Amino acid sequence: MSAIEANFDGIIGPTHNYGGLSFGNIASDKNRGTASAPRAAVLEGLKKAKQLADSGLIQGVLPPQERPDVGLLRQAGFTGSDAQLIEDAAQSAPGLLRNVYSASPMWAANAATVSPSADTMDGRLHLTPANLVTTLHRSIEGPATQRALTRIFRGERFAVHSPLPAQSTFADEGAANHVRLCADHGGPGVEIFVYGREAGEHWQGQFPARQTREACEAVARSHGLDLKRCVFIRQGEKAIDAGAFHNDVVCVGTLKTFFFHELAFEDKTTALSAIRNAADGLFEPAFVEVPENEVPIGDAISSYLFNSQLLAMPGEDRLMLNAPMESEETVTTKKYCARMTAGNGPVGKVNFVDVRQSMRNGGGPACLRLRVVLAPEELSAVNPACLLTDATHAKLCGWANKHYRESIHVEDLSDPALMHESRQALDALTGLLDLGSDFYPFQRN
Repeated sequence: MSAIEANFDGIIGPTHNYGGLSFGNIASDKNRGTASAPRAAVLEGLKKAKQLADSGLIQGVLPPQERPDVGLLRQAGFTGSDAQLIEDAAQSAPGLLRNVYSASPMWAANAATVSPSADTMDGRLHLTPANLVTTLHRSIEGPATQRALTRIFRGERFAVHSPLPAQSTFADEGAANHVRLCADHGGPGVEIFVYGREAGEHWQGQFPARQTREACEAVARSHGLDLKRCVFIRQGEKAIDAGAFHNDVVCVGTLKTFFFHELAFEDKTTALSAIRNAADGLFEPAFVEVPENEVPIGDAISSYLFNSQLLAMPGEDRLMLNAPMESEETVTTKKYCARMTAGNGPVGKVNFVDVRQSMRNGGGPACLRLRVVLAPEELSAVNPACLLTDATHAKLCGWANKHYRESIHVEDLSDPALMHESRQALDALTGLLDLGSDFYPFQRN
């Protein structure tokens, strides 16, 4: 069965700001309180997506979520009009206000875990939105993500699940901790789930281990996967403590190629052996390991070398790594990329892309996209308004230039005018992406 890998990028929302909410995310903490540039951010993201679409890849978009999330403020005991909620929270709970304004749904790699129909027992494409329970600002995303996925992946060919129970046993961070390898996208593959801890264990790391093994296993079961073709790997504690809060900060893979840092996994030898065994009879995995003595883990994380898109480009027999510009500006990663592409390995080119606004909050090119393998009949069932064309890109750029602020400081979050501007932008977006006039909570209320 023929199939393609599509990338659905999260549109960066109009309240993009640097609230410094993500403990364990070094970039987020470093840039806490600095001024963000929402208009530049959304245009950067759209430019990246358009470049890949122009190269012949299928590119889609996921909508931002409504921010501020006034529903959370009401659950926290605030009352009155929506504007009053904002003003009161700014006075008595500024930390909570930063959480409800977070534009973190832009990082679509955390939106869901996706299993293509070639891997599932019922022959449908399965998507499970992540519950993201480890951090408050992200834990509010799951239901809205589920709603978005049902408006984009329409009909009986798709199975959009509810998020796993919102409890630490099932802490799930989505596709940021999931890799699929295969001989070709349309054939059966090996699904690799990476977890940081098991439920109930006493975690002693400097930073939290966000994904549990139990969550990985639950997703694999609900997707109807052949467990002989699934691998559950423990993330390296040294990598987590260095700032690899998700596995995609130290590992990425596509088709047969698995590109990872030496410290990515707690037991590398067992992990690679398990992948080989799961792939037996399907393909021979190509492992590309980056040694610690060539690229120290600190450089790998600050440059986000692995938080890159590993792509099979039309007409090319070797893969392209779509990496952030910070990887070109870091001496060790630039040197490694040059050596890697000069050889005869599976990665033949590195393209450096500017997504600095996202990077300053801890998300590279791979964070901004959700990969979805689609058979032809599945692609034809996707909401066409959410697939990026020249016309759609032009409309989205015009929309962003009209509705987004040039800059946002954290203190701007206390002004209800920002909420009203954000709602106007999102209301217009639902028409552009054919999401329905009842898509966002403020539209329904």
